[in-house]
Amino acid sequence: MTQARFDLASALAAHRTADLAEQAAGRLFAEFLASSPDAFERHHPPGHFTGSAWLVSADGQRVLLTHHRKLGRWLQLGGHADGDPDLAAVALREAQEESGLTDLVVEPVIFDLDRHAIPARGSEPEHWHYDVRFVVRATGSEAFEVNEESLALAWKPIAEIAADPDADESLRRMARKWLSRL
Repeated sequence: MTQARFDLASALAAHRTADLAEQAAGRLFAEFLASSPDAFERHHPPGHFTGSAWLVSADGQRVLLTHHRKLGRWLQLGGHADGDPDLAAVALREAQEESGLTDLVVEPVIFDLDRHAIPARGSEPEHWHYDVRFVVRATGSEAFEVNEESLALAWKPIAEIAADPDADESLRRMARKWLSRL
């Protein structure tokens, strides 16, 4: 096992949450990590790891979300590991690429875990994303740029996401977690 894979296994074992579904996800993530050396590659048939950013504003009251082009939903920024087992670095890279923001800082501790099915699209079959999420903080300008992966980007109040029954359940969970830290 490479050092980066060992570090992820250790981080998964250390991740604590009161959410029962996320606890179960943690066990699934550890099993998936041990299942194949290709777990970080998008060509891996059952699925692959992804890294996401809970990108919070400097004041900690808002999060930057993307209206995802392929999925048509408001979600956190993030993307494929493409072979990189350092998922905190993946989350930071994806946040920078998808927002155009600079002066971002990633917290290296896992913030959230979410396993979700990605529907079949074109020649790509349905598969699982094992999404490891990290807090990324905006420390400079919050003026973002929309790229081709998004229909839109928006800073959303975290308290509103936590209370919105129409928001994605994993976004509501992360919003509640974040608010409990304040």
